[in-house]
Amino acid sequence: MSDEVIEASGLRKVFGKTVAVDELSFRLGRGEILGLLGPNGAGKTTAISMLLGLITPTAGRIRILGREMPKDRVAILERCNFSSAYVNLPSNLRVRENLTVFAKLYGVKRHRERIAELLDLFEVAPLAARVTGALSSGESTRVNLCKALLNEPELLLLDEPTASLDPDMADKVRRILRGVQRDKGISMLYTSHNMRDVEEVCDRVLFMNKGRLIAEGTPSEIKAKFGEQTLEQVFIKVARGGDLVAEGGAA
Repeated sequence: MSDEVIEASGLRKVFGKTVAVDELSFRLGRGEILGLLGPNGAGKTTAISMLLGLITPTAGRIRILGREMPKDRVAILERCNFSSAYVNLPSNLRVRENLTVFAKLYGVKRHRERIAELLDLFEVAPLAARVTGALSSGESTRVNLCKALLNEPELLLLDEPTASLDPDMADKVRRILRGVQRDKGISMLYTSHNMRDVEEVCDRVLFMNKGRLIAEGTPSEIKAKFGEQTLEQVFIKVARGGDLVAEGGAA
């Protein structure tokens, strides 16, 4: 079994005259949590959309779990899952109904027990009978995370997994994700504008700006490359610095 869960090589995506992603190459190891960072417009969403097979790269190659994307998209997605604070579950179903529908789509065995376990884990069991559309943003975020872990994926793509959560719950979610990664060996690609999330959760970080990878390394290495004390300071420097790159260029 390969140690590489994602292998992206020379990814490029062009929309008309706009280059959204330009020569992006990276690897995600088995059991690793990799942060994908950058200011708005950096190309993160486009990159994730290509990894999920939602859009086709203009150029480049993607291998996930040893298979080619988008050629083997169905087989790949059976072993993956995705959660975004900005993608809502069907609003007219109750929380338990939503999770039941997805559990059956994923072929989850003993789905009632699995749903109950996840509802307890993310402290949303009291919401099980609530209509999903009536949840707060933070409650929806946690229910989405329940959905994303239903099938015990080998690869989990997370877009702002602590968005709208108060500091206490955000800390609990970070601990849960680290625990799941440690206990189950799940690999995660993690995007966030919360730099505390990234420093506490991610093993390595990819920093993008204007569609290009400008730095790669552990959070400590990234801070050292940019000469800053925190990732938040690095983020601000990149966002305000135009074509700024770390000393020596991307790792």
